[in-house]
Amino acid sequence: MRIQSIETYPIAVPLHTPFKTALRTVTVAESIYVKVIGEDGTEGWGEAPPTVVITGESLTSIDHTIKKVITPVLIGKDITYREDLFEKLQGCCIGNTSAKAAVDIALHDLLGKIYQLPLYQLLGGSKSELETDYTVSVNDREEMAEDAARYVSNGFKILKVKVGKDTIEKDIERIQNIHKRVGEGVRIRLDANQGWSPKEAIYAIRKMEDHHLPIELVEQPVHAQNIEGMKQVTDHTYTPIMADESVFSPTDARRVLETRSADLINIKLMKSGGIHQAVKINHLAEAYGVECMVGSMIETKLGITAAAHFAASQNNVTRVDFDAPLMLTDDPIHGGVQYDKSMLAFSKGFGLGIANVNTEQTVNI
Repeated sequence: MRIQSIETYPIAVPLHTPFKTALRTVTVAESIYVKVIGEDGTEGWGEAPPTVVITGESLTSIDHTIKKVITPVLIGKDITYREDLFEKLQGCCIGNTSAKAAVDIALHDLLGKIYQLPLYQLLGGSKSELETDYTVSVNDREEMAEDAARYVSNGFKILKVKVGKDTIEKDIERIQNIHKRVGEGVRIRLDANQGWSPKEAIYAIRKMEDHHLPIELVEQPVHAQNIEGMKQVTDHTYTPIMADESVFSPTDARRVLETRSADLINIKLMKSGGIHQAVKINHLAEAYGVECMVGSMIETKLGITAAAHFAASQNNVTRVDFDAPLMLTDDPIHGGVQYDKSMLAFSKGFGLGIANVNTEQTVNI
């Protein structure tokens, strides 16, 4: 089946609570929805949120790249020649990983429909259910503790806590306060979003270890380009360190893996350029004996569903961070992954299992 057309729809959905990290504050989830249409009318859907501080892409740049760069390369191509198709997608321009990811996701959705399989089974088929964490945004310590307690009471057993915005002492106080409120049995993942220097990270993590805080891992403690600094943190702390913004591509992953600069890798489709490249990163990490987590940006359920299908297809993916749709005031997607507190399951159907996409919340760009 050949690709007949590619369409884009910019959308915006407000968050019910601001999402705050060391890098940014988000109040509205903006995205570009992509629809790839085959010559027989079959549709595949994908999504790309703009995350300027991480991928460097805006709503406008994503839309332009898809329309003016990617579409001319892919129109008329046979979708069943998968390796050639995804090679052309990745090679059509430098960077622009979110724009590529949106089209990659839509192509995979289309492939699942062609082969009449749910995407996680088409990609490998490892598990059919996932457990997500819930993110505690950076605020004052009392508000963060209140938020954490509410999320736990709502059925979440894993919390992802944002740190790295203020002093280390304040971060430690926040974690202590959260732990005191939620009690034992709740796993805490810290995400510094590049907010510490290597020495600050080592000091902070060792202090938390001395206080016996139940920290499962620390994500991207130092600047993304400071691989040597991240290795320093990894070598001088007991708590597992996870690379996030440091790894966009298989080449980035190989650099981290060869130097043993992190204990874990967080794969995000918007960084990798889609599922095709994400699979390569995961297999590479698996060869080095390093487990992966699959994370996300502030996305709607369309993008999260794609990430969940990828995560569920891979044995080496042992953790996921898919809470973003739970932060939104509306859900433009019918079908896709379904939430039961912290657990995610897949809707029936081929590809992503998306029954309907509401594009009425389009915005001007």
